Amino acid sequence: MNDPIGDMLTRIRNAQMRGKSTVMTPASKLRAWVLDVLADEGYIRGYEKTTGADGHPAIEISLKYFDGAPVIREIKRVSTPGRRVYLGVEDIPTVRQGLGVSIVSTSRGVMSDAHARAANVGGEVLCTVF
Repeated sequence: MNDPIGDMLTRIRNAQMRGKSTVMTPASKLRAWVLDVLADEGYIRGYEKTTGADGHPAIEISLKYFDGAPVIREIKRVSTPGRRVYLGVEDIPTVRQGLGVSIVSTSRGVMSDAHARAANVGGEVLCTVF
């Protein structure tokens, strides 16, 4: 797999289109850090680390719905393995005039755009969520 974060975001997007309550993805630290930000911002119910059917570590993500519609309306990968997007703190994008969230990997860890601005750090913009 070339793009593990992109794969996880696609699994979330596909599961929500099908109305699933949970979705499984292979486990990694970076995926868990991105899921921490999604949970803190209220886009998913949470996640827990489990073991997949093949015996490898996995993460079970509990998706969140409001009135039958997914809470995540749009989730996009910004920085890809072939095209990394690094931005300074003043250039971190706001998503839908601040209603959405950009997830940024900084030297102080993976955090939302608001936390990155408060900490005055830039970094790699992983994805945007609305």
